[in-house]
Amino acid sequence: MDAWVEREVEACEFPDRRLKSRLGILMTELGRKIGGSVPAACQDWAATKAAYRFFSNPRVDESIILAGHFAATQARFTAANGPVLVLHDTTEFSFRRIKPEAIGQTKVIPVRQSLHTICGLLMHSSLVVTPKGVPLGLAAIKFWTRKKFKGTNALKSKVNPTRVPIEQKESFRWIENMKQATEQLADPERCVHVGDRESDIYELFCVAEKMNTQFLVRTCVDRLAGLKGSTISRKMQRQPIRGEHAIELRDNQGKVSTAKLRLRFCRMTVHPPIGKQKRWPSLSLTVVHAQERSAPAGREPICWKLLTNLPVEDLAAAIEKLDWYAQGWKIETFHKVLKSGCQAEQAKLRSASRLTNLLAMFCILAWRVFWLTMVNRTMPEAAAETVLTTTELQILEDINLAGPAPSKPTLNHYLTTIAKLGGYLARGKDPPPGNMVIWRGLSRLTDIHLGFELRGRVVGN
Repeated sequence: MDAWVEREVEACEFPDRRLKSRLGILMTELGRKIGGSVPAACQDWAATKAAYRFFSNPRVDESIILAGHFAATQARFTAANGPVLVLHDTTEFSFRRIKPEAIGQTKVIPVRQSLHTICGLLMHSSLVVTPKGVPLGLAAIKFWTRKKFKGTNALKSKVNPTRVPIEQKESFRWIENMKQATEQLADPERCVHVGDRESDIYELFCVAEKMNTQFLVRTCVDRLAGLKGSTISRKMQRQPIRGEHAIELRDNQGKVSTAKLRLRFCRMTVHPPIGKQKRWPSLSLTVVHAQERSAPAGREPICWKLLTNLPVEDLAAAIEKLDWYAQGWKIETFHKVLKSGCQAEQAKLRSASRLTNLLAMFCILAWRVFWLTMVNRTMPEAAAETVLTTTELQILEDINLAGPAPSKPTLNHYLTTIAKLGGYLARGKDPPPGNMVIWRGLSRLTDIHLGFELRGRVVGN
């Protein structure tokens, strides 16, 4: 078992200790073959069969598998200083199956004048990151699938969605994950829960206030605010521009451009929707609007409308909140590593319970790759021994793709060598290594590591 795997499974509590041992072995094997299938990682039929029995075991589920990682995340959170961001988002996993009913469905799409059901699972994840973007780990994960569709759009003509209790809606997952993450991290005042427009849920704001934790969400609803039926947008139109802030954007072709945003912010009383005013109280919240006056051709002007229970007293505090919201893209990157690096949607397991067990393990592996990528960018001078084993360091020194090691080799030197194994060119104007070259390099390093361990052995006569 690799040292990092041992840390991530240490706090797992299985009803049988052999299951914990098997989890560690599987995590190590899958971590050494990122993107490979279960048979490719296990190498032989006996180990592969043991893996399939583990995924099918009724005493194993994703909560037990992730419990150790959640505890390790909490330890890293405690060691960090200051506020920490908890990024929330949902993603879908699609699979092709002859019998999709064993897994479930995610959505229905029109195809050639007919409807096609997508087989798959949904996952709502909560990723803990520092304000600089270093992922500390996951604090909550929720998997689910849809057995049938209730025709939400068709029901809107008969039922007012705002009058349906939040507990009966699928969006309740946002509140569940916020509760679980806050309780897991055990320091609610340091947590800032960040979400996109899908998280603009009034009940979430009230629960955050009740738990004494912080939130920062992008709004999609012009809520009631102030007196005499006024709204947030009307009150913000009367606010002066407090200053400008420039941010860098990168398009799909990698071209970088700068956008100048004009900032307004104001503390105001925000009221619940009319149908919920008997159950939920009004809240004193801060609204931050960041709008781009004009945008280059081919791109819509940026318009961020943020809502938070954090105080914003000056321009510097408003810019800080924008920077925190911009870190929300990190969870999209995590999902990309999960799907493209771990090849999660290529899994061949045939039931939802087996797939969620495998996906839970992939989540830990994806975090590991993402963490290596970001720690290389934010702490390049850190000691390499904190991340890599002595044998791995020796192998990387012998490979020497990043040039002669300095007198005091840093983490950046060794991770650059790993990235070069994955195809990173390290040219003068190249950005730091990304997740893709890191996970490719780790897979190649595993193969080289195997050859290193076999050196000197006599095979045959």
